[in-house]
Amino acid sequence: MNLPGPAGLRGLDRFNAAPPADAKAALLTCCGSRRWARRLAAHRPYPDPGALLAAADEAGYDMSPADLAEALAAEPAPGLCDSAPRSAHLALGAAHAAYESRFGHAFVICLDAFDPAEHPDQVLAGIRARLGHDIDQERITAAEEIQRLARGRVIALISDS
Repeated sequence: MNLPGPAGLRGLDRFNAAPPADAKAALLTCCGSRRWARRLAAHRPYPDPGALLAAADEAGYDMSPADLAEALAAEPAPGLCDSAPRSAHLALGAAHAAYESRFGHAFVICLDAFDPAEHPDQVLAGIRARLGHDIDQERITAAEEIQRLARGRVIALISDS
């Protein structure tokens, strides 16, 4: 996301200088919890990226069940590229439906550590493994995945490129 701000500023400086509403909107693209985004936007300026990431982690750990539900509702279910075989789309759709039926929200997984070609297999394996979780165990796992996703997105948000 490209934040508006004073000309010539980039990365963290641009994020710190952005109007509060713009910073909050940008943060909502990182994590769909409004309280999480408000909290991070309100504590600007951050002296360095590490401080922002620490604040993002802390806000993630402090999410209430309602905050987590809001963040999960904002997440798109991981899918396949359009050129994937129809059978793969059907298998993934069935796995997502089973997960959502069991846990009441979309499956979330951070795939940053994997090559894009591995994403479909990782998603299917993750769903299959996590369908064995009880509700409380899966809530913890989903919260951890939301935090991983948010961290990667915050890094992308403040990157200079």
